[in-house]
Amino acid sequence: MEGQLSQPESAHGELTEDELFDLLANRRRRHILQTLIYRDERVDIGTLSQSIAASEDDLAFDEVSSSDRKRVYTALQQSHLPKMDNAGVLEFDRDRGTVEPTPVLDDVKIYMDTVRGRNLSWSDYYLGLTALVTVVLGGTLLDIVPFSLLPAAAWSGFVVITLGGFALAHRHYAHQNHLRIGTSSPDIELEYDESSEQ
Repeated sequence: MEGQLSQPESAHGELTEDELFDLLANRRRRHILQTLIYRDERVDIGTLSQSIAASEDDLAFDEVSSSDRKRVYTALQQSHLPKMDNAGVLEFDRDRGTVEPTPVLDDVKIYMDTVRGRNLSWSDYYLGLTALVTVVLGGTLLDIVPFSLLPAAAWSGFVVITLGGFALAHRHYAHQNHLRIGTSSPDIELEYDESSEQ
């Protein structure tokens, strides 16, 4: 019995941490989440299947065999997508063969905003940075030692460099933590050709 969700999303409106960890515990589900976050629109299950198969077999998108694509498609349709639909992170339309993101997917994005290896979110880091800048600028304006030892222009430069450094670090970590699967994003820009399934 695969780990059950404690409560479906519709009952409480939020994704719990346990539900999120359960979803992220599987590579295929991480791939689906990454794709939906990246695309932010309805995605064909065939395209997802082919993209996941390509990633798993380390092939180009158009090199995936029909049997590999079908193997992934079946697993998505029977197991992963219903589970993710129950959690509320996507809407699974079995009849159309599509999935699309829901507002609950924002909880996943927010969770992934946590700095890797730390328990602080970027908002906490920026709050600390704001306090530091306030002390530096306040000390400079009030002519308090040690701030009075350097000209205001030097402290202003320090503030600008510090803000820029934090912004670059944030951008780097956001790029690295964006539900990355391996080192490359999924090959999702190509459309699935249903005629090759026949």
